[in-house]
Formats: sequence, C-alpha cells, structure tokens
Amino acid sequence: MINKEQNPVGWAMLMHELNDAREHLSNLITESQNTPEYDEVNLRVDLGHVYSHLNRAWHHRNKSGDISGSEWVESSKFPTDLEPL
Repeated sequence: MINKEQNPVGWAMLMHELNDAREHLSNLITESQNTPEYDEVNLRVDLGHVYSHLNRAWHHRNKSGDISGSEWVESSKFPTDLEPL
C-alpha cells in the first residue's frame, strides 16, 4: 500500500476518497434521520456514492500516478479481491 512518506500525491488521493466517503456517509445518516421523505431510492443513490469512493480507495491503494478516465470508471466498481467480514 502507498504511504504518505514515499508517495505523498497518491496518499493524498487515497485520503481524499476516504474522507469523501466519510462525508457522504455522514450526510446519508443525517438525511435519513431528519427527512421523512427519505426513501429507498435516496438510499440507493447515496450508498452507491459512498461505495464508489470506498471502491476507488481500495483499487488505488497501490496507485502512485494519475488515473485515466477509464481507470476511474473501472475503479468505482466493487472489488473482486476484497471479502466482507
């Protein structure tokens, strides 16, 4: 996995994805608790957004360079090498 000392740019990108996931998950929780109209459609969209950030963080954990548009799309998909606990 990349680290802050050896790859500060890649590390910043990884942290950006994780921080965005945290922010969007926090917003999802707040909205679902405070908005009576919050429904499954909203949950589907919001969770999909959170998962996209988490998926990119996983896929880019070893990435040290720029990410192309096609890599961005592919890395937003669910990992095949990560098992839920």
